[in-house]
Amino acid sequence: MVEEMKQFFILATLLTIVLISSTLVPFVVCEPEVIPADSSKLDEWIGQNIKEYVETKSLNDEKGARLDDVLATAEAGFQVITVRKDGKGDFKTISNAVKSIPSGNTKRMVIKIEAGEYREKITIDMSKRFITFFGDPKSMPKIVFDGTAAKYGTVDSATVAVESDYFVAINIEFVNSSPMPDAKRDDQQAVALRISGDKAAFHNCKFIGYQDTLCDFVGRHLFRDCYIEGTVDFIFGDGQSLYLNSTIKSVAKDLSVITAHGRQDVSGSSGFAFVHCKIIGSGDTYLGRAWKKSPRVIFAYTYMGEHINDQGWLNGMAGESKNSQKNVYYGEYKCMGPGADSTGRAKFAKILSDKEAEPFLSMTYLNGNKWVLPPPKV
Repeated sequence: MVEEMKQFFILATLLTIVLISSTLVPFVVCEPEVIPADSSKLDEWIGQNIKEYVETKSLNDEKGARLDDVLATAEAGFQVITVRKDGKGDFKTISNAVKSIPSGNTKRMVIKIEAGEYREKITIDMSKRFITFFGDPKSMPKIVFDGTAAKYGTVDSATVAVESDYFVAINIEFVNSSPMPDAKRDDQQAVALRISGDKAAFHNCKFIGYQDTLCDFVGRHLFRDCYIEGTVDFIFGDGQSLYLNSTIKSVAKDLSVITAHGRQDVSGSSGFAFVHCKIIGSGDTYLGRAWKKSPRVIFAYTYMGEHINDQGWLNGMAGESKNSQKNVYYGEYKCMGPGADSTGRAKFAKILSDKEAEPFLSMTYLNGNKWVLPPPKV
């Protein structure tokens, strides 16, 4: 009898272990999908990292990633409204289309913008999440305004200002049409787009201006296949952003600075990462200068034209005390072209090792596996 009781206890214990273990979700440590060095494999990498899904209740991929719950709900059934200048759409202006979306919106709203130039100054406040601007790649709509810092202040001079989360723009041209700034004045900054919402994506968009063209202000953002044009500090802010396969063009006559990043502390997670990009244009061009105390900017696998200054980087804004070099994080990794020669680079810049570059060469830099999706099929 004692022996039978022992066997029963062993069997019961084993069964309990099996039942408990079957209810547990295994913890899986995943290696990030690193962006390939070969640009011809970039589309394949994007396809693997920005995945389609069939239904919102089946959002776990083979690596255990999961879409944000609120985003999954928003994408369950999106609504399309149209903007046409000729009045044949739902709205004649983009501003009115945005106004029609209620505060506290919880569904993806796609504003399909037909071809044409829309002279508007648009703000999407933080209560209107899940908005998409969608244009035709063969005839991209252009949103234009001429606001300047002199009239509005720098960040509020933006032609389009997005303060809400989960914004997406596809095939849209954002333009600030103010004239090229006079070097003798310090109030001529003119922003084409300001993005200060979190988890925003821009696909095949253009950003046109001179000084302070793109205000990548705060939040996590993806810029894919984009074109950015300007003169001084024309990509600036404290965003945590990945610029992928994009063209950056300086149109300066003299001094040009591409980035002015605004990380305040070395422990901050923000930074601009440019991967498989192309830098072209004119002017004596620097890759970046500090806006705040601890800027972080990385260029990887990027073509740099001959207009890039040999020093590459500036440490501090003109007229300001220079930042401590130990707080500045400027990195380059396997770049190419005549401007990528590191021989004369500033001493506070870094040529990154494989290990140092790796954190910036993955969608996990943005926690993107939880919110980056393919553009909708409209």
